[in-house]
Amino acid sequence: MATPPAPKRVGKAQPTPNQPREKAAPTSKGRKDVTTKIFVLDTCVLLFDHSALTNFEDNKVAIPITVLEELDRFKVGNETKHFEARECIRILDRLSQSHSLQDWIPVENGMEGQLRVIMDTDCPDGNASSVFSERTNDHKILDAALCLQAKEPESKVILVSKDINLRLKAKALNLPAEDYQTGKVKDNRHMFTGRTTLEGVDSDVIRKMYVDGNSRKITALGDNRQNNHFYILKDGSASAMGFFNEKKRNIERVDKSYAYGIKPRNAEQAFALHAIQNPDINLVTICGVAGTGKTLLALAGALEQKNRYDQIILARPIVALSNKDLGFLPGDAEEKINPYMQPLFDNLNFIKNQFGPNERKARAIEDMKAEGKIQISPLAYIRGRSLSNVIFIVDEAQNLTPHEVKTIITRAGENTKIILTGDIRQIDTPYLDEQSNGLTYVIDRLRGKELYCHISLEKGERSELANLANDHL
Repeated sequence: MATPPAPKRVGKAQPTPNQPREKAAPTSKGRKDVTTKIFVLDTCVLLFDHSALTNFEDNKVAIPITVLEELDRFKVGNETKHFEARECIRILDRLSQSHSLQDWIPVENGMEGQLRVIMDTDCPDGNASSVFSERTNDHKILDAALCLQAKEPESKVILVSKDINLRLKAKALNLPAEDYQTGKVKDNRHMFTGRTTLEGVDSDVIRKMYVDGNSRKITALGDNRQNNHFYILKDGSASAMGFFNEKKRNIERVDKSYAYGIKPRNAEQAFALHAIQNPDINLVTICGVAGTGKTLLALAGALEQKNRYDQIILARPIVALSNKDLGFLPGDAEEKINPYMQPLFDNLNFIKNQFGPNERKARAIEDMKAEGKIQISPLAYIRGRSLSNVIFIVDEAQNLTPHEVKTIITRAGENTKIILTGDIRQIDTPYLDEQSNGLTYVIDRLRGKELYCHISLEKGERSELANLANDHL
């Protein structure tokens, strides 16, 4: 039986930054000086991060009564937002054990933060529902914030929401509004690529890398060398590709070698395959636009290591097209998810077609699929599992929140490698952007860490037509 679509306004939200108490400032029209901030939280903020209540230092946090109503509707289910709703309800219940939520109560964040529930009625200055014609949940939340703004003239009331349009409506009503910033990368205009080109490198270093496969003359990388980082070393016409690891303290040569029938076509693809097949790296992130080979390289590198792991699991978040829930698609559970998993099947078939139908490697792929050693699954089925001795490839990771990515990575058991691929400029989830998605968050927080490696792919290799579209459309 078809399941009803989720309510319009709730999705994966994003958190707000801890804001320091604002100093008193003179105001006009007889209003008292502003001495503190009151943050009014939208539902999507709490569904993104249940701990958001405690992330505002010594400021006050207000929860509209409509938000409690929406949390109640989302407390049942197995998706991340349902988990967040349940946890948030438990926190509110614990904080209010001996208090009334109509009063300001402490949020127990180690500072002087306070919390209360606010209503959306009896607003002395009119309400959003009359302005926008409908009394939707969005407008009820706006009304609650406007009422609070009128009743607390000595405070600065700010609506916090991941819903851009709701923030615009608030500003249209002269109500300050902002995004939830916790977990948001401050500046990704110069995105970390994981690779650096160095000119004028000592020719002995390059010669040593070709003769011995590595060089211990790490001073050639300069004082700003980075751990688990790729380098293109040049000296005139001579050049070499290298990988530097701080623990081994050497520059290892990187070659354009085949991985299960797939050969890298450029330096950055060679770097990606090296990271995927490096036994000392347990987490790899690969960014790039469509056609750069992210998923294909991840899958080929995983198949090349099939004897090192028990299973290869391929997963991707299901982002419904045209706002249609899976329940509206025909067929059983497997038939419903197949359209979303098709890109993974396409890459697997491309690799298999590099070999004849009777060749050993082609048969090995079919045998692994039949035995369940290659498994393609939506991410919703991964939650709660412990993944040991597997390679876990997550495609389209830019559509995940930081909390969801953390949940996935913490599933890793012994001898598990996780590969996250995606394009941060192609986000299909309404409450995420280039700075707040889980893939960007991982790259920003883990760069240079011992078990982690990142590489960005920029050159499209799918076809000249795909490159034309990426460059000019």
